[in-house]
Amino acid sequence: MSTTRMAAPHDVTTAPYDIDLAHARWQKSSYSGGANDCVEVSELGEHAAVRDSKDISRGPLLFSTAAMSALVSGIAKGSIIDR
Repeated sequence: MSTTRMAAPHDVTTAPYDIDLAHARWQKSSYSGGANDCVEVSELGEHAAVRDSKDISRGPLLFSTAAMSALVSGIAKGSIIDR
């Protein structure tokens, strides 16, 4: 028996969404050094969008602000590490 999975409010999505990105203000990390090899983030009210600055045509990932906050906090605390 299969069950339908309900998306948690903190899930990340690349699916089509009803958020207009036409006027998004993208910010690049100051650590990128101008080499265009970083991610860019745009705050969108209850969401945040993240995209690859080298290939913006791929479209952004969309996070809830709670998920984005948890991600940044986890990175800052060192609990999210690159393995």
